[in-house]
Amino acid sequence: MGDMVIVNCTVVDGRAADGVGPIRDAAVLVRGERIAAVGPSEDVLAQAGDTRRLDLGGAHLTPGLVNMHTHLSLSLPGPAGEGVKGMGPHDLALYMADGARRTLRCGVTTVRCVAEKDHADFALRRAIESGRAAGPRIFTAGRALVCTGGHGHDGTDTLECDGPDEFRRGVRGQIKAGADLIKVMISGGIAGEHERIDTPQLFTDEMAAVLATAHAWGRKVTAHAGPAAVIAEAVRLGLDCVEHGYELTPEVAAAMAERGTALVPTLLVTRCKAFFDELGVPEWMQRRSLGAGPRHLESYAMALAAGVPVLLGSDMPPFWLFEGTNATVRELEHMSQAGLGPAGALHAGTLGPARWLGAEADLGTVETGRYADLIAMDADPLADTSAFRSVRWVMKGGEVVRDDLAGRPEA
Repeated sequence: MGDMVIVNCTVVDGRAADGVGPIRDAAVLVRGERIAAVGPSEDVLAQAGDTRRLDLGGAHLTPGLVNMHTHLSLSLPGPAGEGVKGMGPHDLALYMADGARRTLRCGVTTVRCVAEKDHADFALRRAIESGRAAGPRIFTAGRALVCTGGHGHDGTDTLECDGPDEFRRGVRGQIKAGADLIKVMISGGIAGEHERIDTPQLFTDEMAAVLATAHAWGRKVTAHAGPAAVIAEAVRLGLDCVEHGYELTPEVAAAMAERGTALVPTLLVTRCKAFFDELGVPEWMQRRSLGAGPRHLESYAMALAAGVPVLLGSDMPPFWLFEGTNATVRELEHMSQAGLGPAGALHAGTLGPARWLGAEADLGTVETGRYADLIAMDADPLADTSAFRSVRWVMKGGEVVRDDLAGRPEA
């Protein structure tokens, strides 16, 4: 796309929760993939010279969203899921590439994949990085580690392990393939017919082996986990992040906050009947999921009260059209409405994830030196998180990938 200066916008980013206010009548100078300057228009334009200008028509400009719980090869129980499971490697790669393209267009410029089939995520990441496919920046765990018969064991997006030695080997295998982090299933969940949400699935020595090995290689560990007792033990051993956290207690939430263990609550997964119906998800799973909803929301409230870092993650495909928007925005709305508020939600969807990923020097804010991963919307996300429903312009790495108003080049 070449260098450009973005004008006629209000810049808002994840530092709002830290007291950094919006920049009104702002401009952003983009050179190559990165932001070269940002500030009041008069100051930035003086640096920009005759650089091409792009008028956003008074939009609010924020960093692109970061979805920390994605499965581009998701296959839940039911006919739709069986269709994905039955795909050959070529079909699967194209299916995931289409999902990545849709994800980027809805304003999610970075994802954290937490279990993908057949290591196709690594091929997709290479294709996106080389420009052969359109999609968000990908941080991935590769295949999730499970015990024999554990949560998600029946898919090629998991690797069955038993005993500390096998779990160590599993961690090393994912790192060898190129994993940025490790995902481990330490309890049952809503999608396993022969388990309960509160079923413990790893012994202490197995969990300790995963954590010690991953940390020795400089990788964080996130865990699919529901019950408080299982989470408490993992947090004590050094767990970096909890996925779901369906049944927290105030005591466990306090321990998470003290140790800096983040929570990706995925509130959508216990309040998405229309999505389940669309996929033909069986009744047993719908009952378990929707029945867990009230307790799930209580757990989330406990985490907020304790000061646990909470991060955006939809579990549903990020781009999926759901309740008048996409799954990523709907999840962020739930997080905001259930106590986080608009400024906190903006942080949870941008700077918070970037910090967890160790990528805050590149992502998460609209600052000089960061990647020009930007989205624009007409409404103010600090007034109402539903502003993200009005995203109409998306840039990734200095390239405009969506422009509903055809750019409005300034005269």
